[in-house]
Amino acid sequence: MDQDEDMEVAAGFEQHRPRLRALAERLLGSGADAEDAVQDSWLRLRRVEATEIDNLGGWLTTVTSRICLDRLRARYARPETLDVPDLDLAGPDDPATDAVVADSVGRAVAVVLDSLSPAERVAFVLHDVFAVPFDEIASVLGRSTDATRKLAGRARRRAQLGAADDQPDLAGRREVIARFLDALREGDVSAMLALLAPDATRHVDPVLLAPGRPSTVHGARAIAEEARRFAAAARRARPATVDGHPGAAVLHHGVPTLVLAFGFAGDRIDVLEIIAAPERLRLLTVDAAA
Repeated sequence: MDQDEDMEVAAGFEQHRPRLRALAERLLGSGADAEDAVQDSWLRLRRVEATEIDNLGGWLTTVTSRICLDRLRARYARPETLDVPDLDLAGPDDPATDAVVADSVGRAVAVVLDSLSPAERVAFVLHDVFAVPFDEIASVLGRSTDATRKLAGRARRRAQLGAADDQPDLAGRREVIARFLDALREGDVSAMLALLAPDATRHVDPVLLAPGRPSTVHGARAIAEEARRFAAAARRARPATVDGHPGAAVLHHGVPTLVLAFGFAGDRIDVLEIIAAPERLRLLTVDAAA
């Protein structure tokens, strides 16, 4: 690539950078990881001929998505392999607008995103935030369009619960969390089932798990039956406000080392998020005095 082409490609990349970073941050949940993914996209762009790319925005979105998906698979040690083809992203590409739209998925929703499976997360982010059609996402995930639509719908419901600002009964939710922690400490499966929504999801950061253990579990029964594994952490947890929502935390010299975040469907726990990865804890605002 000659100097003029090099400058033109660099200018095109910078035009798309805000959109790419927003996409990567929503998929990976970390600003630092997003920057790394975007930089990797730039390095890959440098290795191809500009004349081979018909739609630079679509090409960069595809490459960045592939990089993020590879990192998600590594993070969650998923056995599945996602073969990501090129996406045909037709229509106007407005990086500034896309970045603003992506920012509407706030920090509370970011916590919920991490409770989703990689397939749910990709379906929701690519469709609801970046308007990629379901048939194209289906080819990314290797699933039918209808199955992909259902994945996004499930993820959307959880995200809406996490972002809801309809003045929920905070005192009531604190009481439910306190009862759940008591049941967790005692290993009382029946009590936990009474507090969990039937299709609840539990996500645990992989740093807390033995190799090969799933980081995400779906269903109240499965969550309650394996919850004894986390009873030791629950004994040390104290009530806390996590990003403005009732939760619990384990602190060491005033610094959170483990956070339990909750999403609710009505008066039942719909999402249980056990957060221990340092890069994720740094993103949270935890007030253990509340």
